[in-house]
Formats: sequence, C-alpha cells, structure tokens
Amino acid sequence: MQLIDGKATAAEIKKEIRAKVDAMVAEGKRAPHLAAILVGHDGGSETYVASKVKACEECGFRSTLIRFEDDIDEQTLLDTVDRLNRDPEVDGFIVQLPLPAHISEQKVIEAIDFRKDVDGFHPVNVGRLSIGLPCFQSATPKGIMTLLERYGIDTKGADCVVLGRSNIVGKPVATLMMQKAVPGDATVTVCHRGTRNIKEVCRRADIIIAAMGRPGSVTADMVKEGATVIDVGTTRVPDATRKSGFRLSGDVEFAEVSPKCSHITPVPGGVGPMTIVSLMQNTLLAASGEVYPKD
Repeated sequence: MQLIDGKATAAEIKKEIRAKVDAMVAEGKRAPHLAAILVGHDGGSETYVASKVKACEECGFRSTLIRFEDDIDEQTLLDTVDRLNRDPEVDGFIVQLPLPAHISEQKVIEAIDFRKDVDGFHPVNVGRLSIGLPCFQSATPKGIMTLLERYGIDTKGADCVVLGRSNIVGKPVATLMMQKAVPGDATVTVCHRGTRNIKEVCRRADIIIAAMGRPGSVTADMVKEGATVIDVGTTRVPDATRKSGFRLSGDVEFAEVSPKCSHITPVPGGVGPMTIVSLMQNTLLAASGEVYPKD
C-alpha cells in the first residue's frame, strides 16, 4: 500500500507556482491577485479561508479578504460581487460557501464573472467542463486528478466508482474521469443514496472516489484487493481527546481498508491540501489569461 501524500504534493506545486510568479514579476508584470468573500463565522469556512490566504503568501500572490456578518442582505453581497467583477486588479475571487439561508447561493454564483470564477462553480465553467473545453475546473476534482497523475495511477479503461453526486465534487470528478485525457478515459459509475447493491458495485472498482460526507461509510468489504481509494470526506466528529473537541473523519474506514489498497489518501493530508493548491493554480491561469484571454 502506498499512501498518496496530498500535503507533500501540494507543497511541491506551490513551489512550482512561486517560481512562475517570480518570473512574471521579474518581467515587470504584477503578481496574481485572489480575493475572497467570507460571510459569518462558520468554523470550517474560517479555517479554509485562512488556509487560502496563507497559500497566497507562499505562492507570491496578492490576496484580499472581504468579511461580512451573517446578517448581510443579499443585494449588498451581489453589489460586492459586481465590484470585484469590474476590478481589473482582481484576477479571480471566491465567495466562501455555505452562505446564510436568506441568501441564494445559486444567484450569487451566477453573478460572478465566469472569467474570474476560480472556484469553477459558474454554469459556464461547469458546462465547458462537461464538453471538454478550457475552463476553470472545480478545485477538489482538479486536485484529485492531479494526485492520480503525479502518482502514476493508470486510469485508462479503469472501472471507477464515484460515491456522491454533489455539484462541487461528485459530478465534476465523474466528468473528468470520463474524458479522453490523461488521467481520465475511465469507465465511471456514480453511486448515491438511491443506488442498489452499492457494495457489489464498489467491489468491481479499480478506483473508488468517496465524496459523500458520511464518516466511515466505505468499509473493507466494499474494496477489492489492489484498488486505489481517494477519500474526499472531511467531516468534523466529536473527540474529547483533542484540544479542539473534534477530529476530521473521512468517508473511508482507513485502518481496515488501507491494507487492501495499492494507493489510498489519508484524512487529513490527502485531498484537502490539493483543493487549496488547485485554487492557486486556477488563479495563476486567470492572471495569465491562459484559459480566458484578457481583453
């Protein structure tokens, strides 16, 4: 069994990005600029945004954090999105999800200029992804594909099972795994709460990508010998032994599943760091105009 070290891989990629940014600056160009909007004080969102700001520093990016209390009205948030859309100094930006219940997440996502949508959530980017056109790929699926590529995992013709059908992970990673690319070109089955005989389906898989947000739901009897398992789950579960009072749990029962695997990601330290670094890669692409040429 080989552990897929997302933390180490992300560190390597950040160094690669930093070298490119340093070269841009040396040529007289400005460094990429990523902005983030954070509404409220959700613990997970606070941690995630702080990680993004730190990654920007490591990559040599400029970053801006715009904070609002959770009682902000929807129009004020939409006005802020519009301002960032029109700011030529901002290459890309994100609106950290989830948003308070009184704000339409979909309306906010659609208000973002797709050319600055480095999270890859705008319908234009989702649509272009689905037909294989250049776009900003959603950060977590992009990170998963990068891990498969860098660890030399053969996906061509592989039987891949994706557990979960979310718009953020399940659907886009299934799309990427199906495309005629490396990695990709796999035969993909998407499973969800309504799937019958889910254990039998998983036991056929060469690659399992678990993205359900249900701790410990992938057990040893669902995994065949030699499979690759990518665990996207990061659920906070109570743990009185930790100072924080919780620990992060993946969707996979790591201790019992890992001995059967050829490759497996840990939680934490697997997919999570790759999500952050993929956002950095998208921001660099936005600054360079490589995906969407600048006016």
